[in-house]
Amino acid sequence: MTKKIFIVIVCLFSIFSLTKIATSEIDKKDALPDDLYSQIELFSYALTTVQAAYTEEPSAKDLIYGSLKGMLNSLDPHSQFLTPEDFKDLKTETEGKFGGLGIEISIRDNLLTVITPLEDTPAWKSGIKAKDKIVKIGDESTKDITLSEAVKKLRGKPGTKVDITIFREKEGKILDFTITREMIHIQDVKDVMLLDDSIGYIRLTEFREDSYKEFKKALNKLKDEGADSLVLDLRNNPGGLLNVAIDISEEFLPEGQIIVETKSRNPSQNSVEKSKNSKGEFINWPIVVLINEGSASGSEILAGALKDNKRGIIIGTQSFGKGSVQSVIPLPDGAGLKLTTSKYFTPSDISIHGVGITPDIIVEYDSDGAVEDKEKEDKAEKIFDDVENGDKELDEAALKEQKTKKRLLADDQVKSAISVLKGIKVYQK
Repeated sequence: MTKKIFIVIVCLFSIFSLTKIATSEIDKKDALPDDLYSQIELFSYALTTVQAAYTEEPSAKDLIYGSLKGMLNSLDPHSQFLTPEDFKDLKTETEGKFGGLGIEISIRDNLLTVITPLEDTPAWKSGIKAKDKIVKIGDESTKDITLSEAVKKLRGKPGTKVDITIFREKEGKILDFTITREMIHIQDVKDVMLLDDSIGYIRLTEFREDSYKEFKKALNKLKDEGADSLVLDLRNNPGGLLNVAIDISEEFLPEGQIIVETKSRNPSQNSVEKSKNSKGEFINWPIVVLINEGSASGSEILAGALKDNKRGIIIGTQSFGKGSVQSVIPLPDGAGLKLTTSKYFTPSDISIHGVGITPDIIVEYDSDGAVEDKEKEDKAEKIFDDVENGDKELDEAALKEQKTKKRLLADDQVKSAISVLKGIKVYQK
């Protein structure tokens, strides 16, 4: 009997503690309505019954952790209970270095879905694509799997292999992959270069702790080289830190313009983020932003802010539509809650979640054709260049940049961006 009473007290303490955190700004008299009292009583009865009658005596911790896990999983795919180990592992997600496959995942329509494969990672090289549905990891089905469980199964020691089975809806195919895990190193800012007619290009792959600093450095580099406009490539960028997405958006928006709004159930927790940029160093640059189905979260905030404030033209395909905000709330024993507390809205009051950003100009990506044609042309050109230049050899970095530039100039979406920017410049003149 004493043990039963102890379990009830532990249960009630946990629930009251969580309720206190979640309702800190709500009047105390409204914190626990009558129906919640009755449900707590039901839960306590079930808990003590399991403790007393289950075939093997479970520990109090296992029962409480299991209850919290089920409660959070029932809310939405992004809310989850974090054990102390999970809570600690969560920190690695923003450090830019971890062992795994190199994919960002989510739960969509009750299926484990790839938001995007990160560039130059094992998943990217294997041919995994945005919106692929992962139906098996190893021999186990992913039906009813949680995000934290999926991450644990996909991550592992570098050099080890994992088998995954995916369903590619566009092609109606089931595909099997064997991928070798690697230590994942994230380079946030890539391929900084001038393309044509003083048009700069920056590829932003994620929003992490140092992304803004690296992005600003890239902008200044392009400016010093004579750039006066920008193609900002956010394709397959799954997002990251909200404050970094806001900082980068501010570079192109005059002071006072709205970047993003967050709205929650409690109006007092709503927020509006506005640009604080009073310098105006890049606010007059014509900008084209490239997005696709792998652009999510922070990418959608940045693209939506530039689009709605009429500061940029969006080109590509519909973005992923991940626009909910998760707050991480620590618990006394080192565990935590990752809880969806609000949703993102663009400056035009359009919800991003489940919808995404619609491009101003829709251009599909030709993944093979144009690049193959360009490569054949390049081979022919290279033969004559070698004959003419003789001993003039480019260093490895210059060769890599030259190859990347040629690839980009063969990309239909990039070509469309260049055409739009040239048109804007003619109009301005």
